[in-house]
Amino acid sequence: MVRSNVVLFLFIVSFIGLESCDSNRVYDTYQSVPNKWHKDSVVSFKVNPPDSTNAYNLFVNLRNTNAYKYNNLFLIVEMAYPHGKTIKDTLEYRMAEPSGKLLGTGYTDVKENKLWYKGHESSFVFNEAGTYTVNIQHAMRENGKVNGVVELEGITDVGFRVEHTNN
Repeated sequence: MVRSNVVLFLFIVSFIGLESCDSNRVYDTYQSVPNKWHKDSVVSFKVNPPDSTNAYNLFVNLRNTNAYKYNNLFLIVEMAYPHGKTIKDTLEYRMAEPSGKLLGTGYTDVKENKLWYKGHESSFVFNEAGTYTVNIQHAMRENGKVNGVVELEGITDVGFRVEHTNN
């Protein structure tokens, strides 16, 4: 009995150690959204990159539940540079298989999605020193309808992640 408890304890400690060891992470923060993400609600992140010479991968992270009823997701992501430049992208992500099964990781009804923002096609360098502001809002529309989805259900958290590249 004692031996099995020791083995279990060592397994748990090892698992926690591996989970907390994320050497690529530079910045990784989430913000909760209310039960319904309003189309005018902007989730903002302030990022202070460690340098202006190395390349990074940037991701939008999302947590969603089974209440998310679409197979894709449109986001408007805006990055404001420290010296005034702003870039705005409208991005589309696949959120479900054709069968309706939600994509992402997770063992419960909450799925976590790590979605590419910058760095996957060409290296992204924070070439200005200072604080960058990243603003994210949804831009969902239903097929055949002009007006967008006012309140998007099923998204629980929106995050932003910066990682070192593996180069």
